[in-house]
Amino acid sequence: MSKNEALNLHSDKRQKCTVYTRVMGYHRPVESFNVGKTGEHKQRRQFTESC
Repeated sequence: MSKNEALNLHSDKRQKCTVYTRVMGYHRPVESFNVGKTGEHKQRRQFTESC
């Protein structure tokens, strides 16, 4: 089963998730970004800092 098939199979159990990111010292929802900021957010690299 592919990822898309699994998502469609359980679509009735899914709910919208609001993603927040830190911008200029405070948190904002990504969905409120303008076109340029949305593109910049998609290009960011995720990392995990090791202790």
